[in-house]
Amino acid sequence: MQRNPSLPFLPGFNFDTNLGRTKFHRNQYFAKIHDGVYYLSEKSDVGDNVRYPSIYARGEVLELPSWITYDGQRLMFKAYFQETVQERWKAAYQIRVVNISFFLEDATMKISEPPTSNSGLEQGVLVKRQRIPMPDPARFRFYDIIDLNIGKELEIFGRVYKVVDCDQFTRRFLQRMGIPVPDPINIPKDPYSELLKRETYPKKPNRRIDTRGDFLKYDRQVLRFYGYWDDTINLYGLVHDLEIYYYLADDTMQIKENVPPNSGRDSGFMFLRRMKVPKFYVELAPIGEQDPFTVLNVMGEDAQNAFYTVDPLYPKKKGKEFYKDNELSIGAEINVFGRKIVITDMDAFTKEYYRKKYGLNDFTPLERPPTNGEVGMEVKKYIPPYNGYGSYEDSLGNCFSVLPKPPKTDMIKFLYYDKQGFDSYVLRFRAKLISNIPENEDRLFIIRVFLMDDAISIFELARRNSGFKRCLFQKKMRVMLPNQEIFASEEPKYYKPEDFYIGARVNLNGFIFEMTTADIYALRYMELNCDKFPKANAKLIMEKLREILRPVYKEFVQQYVPTEKGEGDYQVLPYENLRKAIHQYADGKITEHEIITIARHFTSYDKKEFFNREYIRRIIHTEILRHLWIDFDRLEEDLHHWDRKRSGFLPRNTVFTALRGARVPLDVELINAVLDCVHKKEDGEVDYIDLLTLMNTKINPAPPVVPTNIKAEFWWVSEKEPDALVAINCCAFLKELNIKDEEKEEIIKSPDTEISDTACKKFIK
Repeated sequence: MQRNPSLPFLPGFNFDTNLGRTKFHRNQYFAKIHDGVYYLSEKSDVGDNVRYPSIYARGEVLELPSWITYDGQRLMFKAYFQETVQERWKAAYQIRVVNISFFLEDATMKISEPPTSNSGLEQGVLVKRQRIPMPDPARFRFYDIIDLNIGKELEIFGRVYKVVDCDQFTRRFLQRMGIPVPDPINIPKDPYSELLKRETYPKKPNRRIDTRGDFLKYDRQVLRFYGYWDDTINLYGLVHDLEIYYYLADDTMQIKENVPPNSGRDSGFMFLRRMKVPKFYVELAPIGEQDPFTVLNVMGEDAQNAFYTVDPLYPKKKGKEFYKDNELSIGAEINVFGRKIVITDMDAFTKEYYRKKYGLNDFTPLERPPTNGEVGMEVKKYIPPYNGYGSYEDSLGNCFSVLPKPPKTDMIKFLYYDKQGFDSYVLRFRAKLISNIPENEDRLFIIRVFLMDDAISIFELARRNSGFKRCLFQKKMRVMLPNQEIFASEEPKYYKPEDFYIGARVNLNGFIFEMTTADIYALRYMELNCDKFPKANAKLIMEKLREILRPVYKEFVQQYVPTEKGEGDYQVLPYENLRKAIHQYADGKITEHEIITIARHFTSYDKKEFFNREYIRRIIHTEILRHLWIDFDRLEEDLHHWDRKRSGFLPRNTVFTALRGARVPLDVELINAVLDCVHKKEDGEVDYIDLLTLMNTKINPAPPVVPTNIKAEFWWVSEKEPDALVAINCCAFLKELNIKDEEKEEIIKSPDTEISDTACKKFIK
């Protein structure tokens, strides 16, 4: 039935195309396999069932055409054919192995021969992909699956191929089709290939020694030795310092002489050019001595077309012996054309080479004999004393060159301790001035120690109405240790970061400062690098406490160990009690920094913040209104752009970058304080929605705060007293102290002072 699309789909408007039709045959056309190959086929009507193979029952296979079912699948067979060869000696034929591919989608075949290097044959595709007809008397049909199997001989275009093997997919496919597949057949041997396997000898052997393998293995590898040639037996002779280079690629040697400056000898540094050094030297070799063969005659009319004849007898020449690497070592004496050279030392690469190859381990260098008139005393350069102009390094540059150069910076130390992200590598301490003047007793300072160059800067935190100005007290510079002779030739010693700790007194340019506290970063950095800062090494401090408390341990436990448990199911020792006890028994042997290190090591819970969220919000609103910042919408758009998942959380670094990119008029320390007080996830990601709510001055504006120095206020990481710890885990402290005392065990095991081992293990873990 067929309908006109312009008419409605109603009875009477449809037309039957079969009305009046008398022929119902199928239309035929030529189908295309590939370029140049066509075959006669039939068009299948819509809804016509697919023709099933005769070996399958109807309904057991999918009703899909073969070009879809078997797309990309083919059967692979291995075969060979025998080809007659007339021009080859001792081989009348040759065996050529081919691969036969049968494509299941259209029953086409392709025959290809795997290429063999230097075979001299045209290999590759022998028969292009096509349907191959069978030979007479069956030229009406083509090769199909049932015609391909192991052991069958296929005559294709006049050439007979014998199938000997197939792959695993082909074997499984044929067996499922009900066609048995025999075992593989051995391919007969090719007589010409067997002839090539025999060992043959050339008529004219190569008289040259091939050293290309050593060149590829030892190229650019040179052994370097140090030695001398003693020429003092001759008039005006002296000891020549030499460097011997041995090239492993071709066993050649090169010798250079180290001529000292102002020696009056400027004849050149090359002692021996690169060559093979003979062991026994008598005279110069005659011309042609080193040639590999003997020439009988030269024939030809001109030089371009000339050729020569070689002596076939090749009279044996007496070969020379040359020095090898196994004859060179420390203490060896070699004869270089009559000059005796003694080897005294070698470089690191040469030592490793002899250690691996020959198993030598003794590389003790020899001493070079002194020359007449030489004085075996090292002369040091005289450096005049420092005159007080500029720094010591600047003045020292005038002593080495007429045009002084600036002092060199330790770039390795600079790269290691330069600021990296939030890691500033700056230790900050709060200090007070020690002075006899009453007005100076209440002055507070912040001392910063820069690890990258050991420089020190001092900033004064002057109180209001104190008469002192809050400003920089000392610029960033290195400070010399006191009680040194300044105007001397020796380099002065400077303060190091190890000299600064809580409780230390330092003399900085005549002012004595006592360190009272340190920020969290300084305490944490010193504890992580306790090998350089012994005052922050908890292990060493506990050993000192163990020796101090051992005689008075009973009194210490009875007086200071608590009897009640805290929130964590363990005894809590207040920090002030621990500090009081250590001051009582240590008698000044334990510094304040060491007490803080022990308290931080055994702390029971986190410290409280000093700057709360509301105070920080007021500072933010004050700074935004003071600088008239109006790019809040841009900041919000930028944060939403970075949040691709629309989760409302972003990494801290991303939020910090967005705030700096939007030019928010907040100091870096204040931005870090803001990011610390907003809500976060467990993995540390910041809730930027809460951040935007905190910074929005239009919704719930905060009252302004008194103008203050924000950079100085937030130096101490949101804490008024960074070292002000609250409580200590007494259980972990006593276990780490580990003082063996019977009375201690009785006190700990008593009902009043019972300690939970589970809580202690949990804390230590």
